[in-house]
Amino acid sequence: MSNIIQSPVYQSGAAIPWEDAAPGIQRQIFGYDSSVMLVKVKFEKGAVGEMHRHPHTQVSYVESGSFELTIGGEKKVLHTGDGYFVPSNVLHGCVCLEPGVLIDVFTPHREDFLAKK
Repeated sequence: MSNIIQSPVYQSGAAIPWEDAAPGIQRQIFGYDSSVMLVKVKFEKGAVGEMHRHPHTQVSYVESGSFELTIGGEKKVLHTGDGYFVPSNVLHGCVCLEPGVLIDVFTPHREDFLAKK
């Protein structure tokens, strides 16, 4: 049995199931290997990404919508086309102000996301 952790080389968004992540929040897991992971996260208005921290470094892009982000105690409202960076183990979370989608990249991959599959 192989210990290789890797997604298929190509992913079709229409074929990737949406997973419930939290009330009003769903995610699709796209490409990954042991060092990186891309995740699309869809939010309904008012949905809350609870404050949390993880050992992964995270870079995110606001594909659509508006979000109030809190990263390391600093709050800022981000809109379509904006992005943010979360260093490892920094407390962060968000509130969705307008329905939207975040594109998250994690390094290394989120093993906890795969464990739920």
